[in-house]
Order: sequence, then C-alpha cells, then structure tokens
Amino acid sequence: MHPLEKFSYCPVCGSKHFVNNDGKSKKCKNCGFVYYLNPSAATAAFILNDNNELLVLTRKKEPAKGTLDLPGGFVDMDETAEEGMKREVREETGLEVTETKYLFSFPNVYYYSGFQIPTMDFFFLCKVQDFTRLSAGDDAASYQWIPLKDIHTELFGMRSIRQALNELLVRWRP
Repeated sequence: MHPLEKFSYCPVCGSKHFVNNDGKSKKCKNCGFVYYLNPSAATAAFILNDNNELLVLTRKKEPAKGTLDLPGGFVDMDETAEEGMKREVREETGLEVTETKYLFSFPNVYYYSGFQIPTMDFFFLCKVQDFTRLSAGDDAASYQWIPLKDIHTELFGMRSIRQALNELLVRWRP
C-alpha cells in the first residue's frame, strides 16, 4: 500500500474529497490543498576508533529490533543534518562528535506503527575525541566495536544502512 493511502481526509478542511493527485501527492477537491509526501531526513554516523573498528549498535526497538545498526536517527525541525546527527549520537552513545564529514545518502523506508515513512538517510564520517563516556542509551540496547574487515552487512536491519556499509567498505578497501 502506498503511504498516501492512509490519508483519507483533507488536513485543512476535513473533506472526504482528498484524492490522489499524482504518485507523490494528494489534492483536496473541496479546498484545493495539495499534500506532498516528501521523505523525512535521517542521519547515520560512521565512527571509527584508532584500531579501525566501527562503532555498531544493537537496536532496542522496532523496526528491526535486535539487529545491528549505526548511531543516528531522524533530524528534528530547525536542525541541520549535522546537528541532528550529533544529537542522535549523543542520545544513543553518550559521545560528543567533534568533526563531521558528509559522505553520501540513500533513500529508505522506515516502518513505524503500521506506516511506511519514506526517509532520506544522510551518512557522515564522524570523529570523537573522548570515548570514555560511551554507553548504550535511547534506542540502543548495546554497542560493540567491529573491525571493518569483519562487518557482515546482512546483520544490519535497515536497508539503507546495509547499502551505506557496502559503499563504505568499497571505499575503505586498501
């Protein structure tokens, strides 16, 4: 089911005449309002230690509960992607990101409460100076360091994370 099918009534006037406009929007025949379902911004951080090991989390909640993940999450309103990524890393790991470098993005679908949320996931290479505060928090059940050579992308629950890891591993090969 297309995510727009969940919207039956116009959010402006409440009319039941809220119909498909094209593949990415609905239009109200009553008041003319057009709603576009654009992707939500989300971020993920590649954090490496001095041993070339990647910081990996285990998801505490659905979707993909119990699978591996990277620190990150949704960007809030009025945040840049970098600010949202730093906040999410702090919430999930206790770490303070000191430097960011944008790498690439991938589209994704985030399933939540029976709803498909289209996302655009932005991936950053992040530096952290002090790892002494590292702990699993918020959406993270636990954390571990995995050498890049030992990463198995199939253990990661989110499609965009698997794609990004594949891209990172291609770039990182000596």
